[in-house]
Amino acid sequence: MKCIRYCLVLMTLLSSAACLKEPVDDGPGPNPGKARYVFDWNRIADSSQVSLVGNFWNQAGYFNQNSAGNATFHYWPSAHALDVLTDGYVRTNDVALKARMATLLEGVKTKNGNSYINFFYDDMEWMTLACLRAFEATGDTRYKDAAQLIWNDIKGGWDDVWGGGFHWNKDKSKNYKNTPANAPACIIACRMYGVTRNPDDLAWARKIYQWQKATLVDPTSGVVWDGINQDGSGMVNKTWLFTYNQGVFIGAGVELYKLTGEQSYLNDALRTAGNALGSFTQNNILKDEGGGDGGLFKGVLVRYLMLLITDGSINSSDAARFAGFLQQNAETLWLKGTFRPQILFNSNWQTTNAASDLTTQLSGAMLMEAAAKLKAMGLIK
Repeated sequence: MKCIRYCLVLMTLLSSAACLKEPVDDGPGPNPGKARYVFDWNRIADSSQVSLVGNFWNQAGYFNQNSAGNATFHYWPSAHALDVLTDGYVRTNDVALKARMATLLEGVKTKNGNSYINFFYDDMEWMTLACLRAFEATGDTRYKDAAQLIWNDIKGGWDDVWGGGFHWNKDKSKNYKNTPANAPACIIACRMYGVTRNPDDLAWARKIYQWQKATLVDPTSGVVWDGINQDGSGMVNKTWLFTYNQGVFIGAGVELYKLTGEQSYLNDALRTAGNALGSFTQNNILKDEGGGDGGLFKGVLVRYLMLLITDGSINSSDAARFAGFLQQNAETLWLKGTFRPQILFNSNWQTTNAASDLTTQLSGAMLMEAAAKLKAMGLIK
């Protein structure tokens, strides 16, 4: 049966990849009569989902580290894989995706020592966010239970060193506190409040956001710094600038705005998003941040730019601006950064690579799912 399933996956992948043989649109060019590429974003998103499974899925119930056969399990990319499967399920209502989500949830627990609890607070936060989205999409209380369990553990990572904030990991002697351990926690607290209506969660969200903004955000440009005391100096590291830090602060602002209606949160999100489009791009395409952990960074920014567009109640001009930016990035990745016929996404969205890390593949899949959603909303062509 495993052989049959594998063959079916491969056949589906090849079928989905057939659209890649269509004419590629590289711009106007010298021949104005040449065929132009027609982007079928649903089909493209389907292809990215099939490729994720066909090239990375391990029968033990998790995703491999890369497409070249490294079967190492990693916790935090697994959380984003659950998020991507959820994207696909929400878009298609495909029961096979729903089943794989549940299999992955159990696979993560098994590979993580029969527990969802992890040494890194930021890693657990990604998993909590993914579980909350999966619960919202499916109604399966296993996701909610896992999210609540992890969230309870995360809250033990807060103390008053540097005026507050969550530690990066459970070795608190390092006193390193960073954006990836705090801004996502704010999003969790907001969404937990939406599920439980526990006022303590909303209080957590406000407290986390206040510390994050005061400590790790430039008040003028809105750029989000990585962390404080990374080198033991007690100083904020203002040279580590990553796309995902911008994304999670945007997400925190949007979520608090949704709950409170306070315009300042949305203004913060818009300022950081506007800065990201200018400071983290090359020719309006998000910069290459490498493979490994860095491969996921752009995908996180994409996800929360989408949240700003869909849930931020922003004006039509801003929505069109951010949607157009994501469209240009998606078109560029699909035409220039996708290795065919396997549908492997590169960390550099303007060139191809014959192999892909799970992290870079997930970022590409997030972008394609975002484009499909924007198309369904009528925000892109």
